[in-house]
Amino acid sequence: MWKCEHVVGASLDVGEAAALYRASTLAERRPVEDAERFTRMLAGANLVVTARTEDGRLIGIARSMTDGAYATYLSDLAVDAEFQGQGVGRDLIRVTREAAPQAKLILLSAPGAVGYYPHIGFNHHDSAWTLPGLSA
Repeated sequence: MWKCEHVVGASLDVGEAAALYRASTLAERRPVEDAERFTRMLAGANLVVTARTEDGRLIGIARSMTDGAYATYLSDLAVDAEFQGQGVGRDLIRVTREAAPQAKLILLSAPGAVGYYPHIGFNHHDSAWTLPGLSA
């Protein structure tokens, strides 16, 4: 069993979070090897929810930015591959939504997770656009 709770992104152990991103495969698309950038990434999110087992093991994280009223951008949903398919991601999303219940939840899916989101109630949106950072 696990417990989901709100945390301050800056309070997360960067090494522990990076290990989770690797265990979830999200590290393939995030700058976890750049410790300074990854630290800023965690600290900059204003809505972070973690999932931990009863013995304290970090098994999931939902990292979001929200205005609390209109939009919540769920930028990372990482669940340790060992715990995927058990409801951890669904719980992380539930707690994220409860933090800003009026806001629309928005995300860009990882390629391998495209089929997951419709299964849990998300609607496909075909007009999303991205513009890469000036320096990667």
